[in-house]
Amino acid sequence: MKRRPTAWRPPHLPEPKRLLDLILGSALLALTAPLLAVAALTLALSRPAEGVFVRDYRTGLNGHPFLLSSLRTRRFRLDLLSRLPHVVRGELSLVGPAPLKTGSPAGAAPWRQLVRPGLTGLAQVRRHSELPWDETPLLDQHYVEHHWIGLDLAILARTPVCALRTCAWRTCAWRTCAPRTAGAARTARTAKAVRRARAARRARAVGAVGAVRAIRTARFP
Repeated sequence: MKRRPTAWRPPHLPEPKRLLDLILGSALLALTAPLLAVAALTLALSRPAEGVFVRDYRTGLNGHPFLLSSLRTRRFRLDLLSRLPHVVRGELSLVGPAPLKTGSPAGAAPWRQLVRPGLTGLAQVRRHSELPWDETPLLDQHYVEHHWIGLDLAILARTPVCALRTCAWRTCAWRTCAPRTAGAARTARTAKAVRRARAARRARAVGAVGAVRAIRTARFP
């Protein structure tokens, strides 16, 4: 008997979240690859003792550990962009809870193992909110329990704004604190010089008084 031809079935497509990671993650990696290469070369020329990359094990999907590599720099969030290859490989997601180190008590939470860790997340974009319940574990758990593709797109849209706001805040804080720090250093040096001068005068005074007393009590032949 001849076999009836089986109906064609479309290949298994990844879930929408994974599809977004593959498409957008590959595009971002292609766009930022020259910048990351220049940053890595600059770090290599400075010859840091610890190396160009930071490598440590993090807990991933279903509790499986993986070796996470990041550039050893925090400027312009290049350390996060250097993790894009992990997104393409499926070890990280664009959006998700922050990857915690293997063996961390917080990383053993069952809800954390249901999704891949992410480059950004709900906790990152709400970090500077004044709401009292905006704590990182609560926000991460809320994301895991209610995540969908629309929420991922909203978080990705807010991430650049939050990153620029964080950089601006750090720059303003440095500019505000730097003069105060320099002024405090000058004040400390001045106070130290004054204390040394007072101690020297005190020592000379004590020496002079001792010499007078020695002359008065001395017996001459």
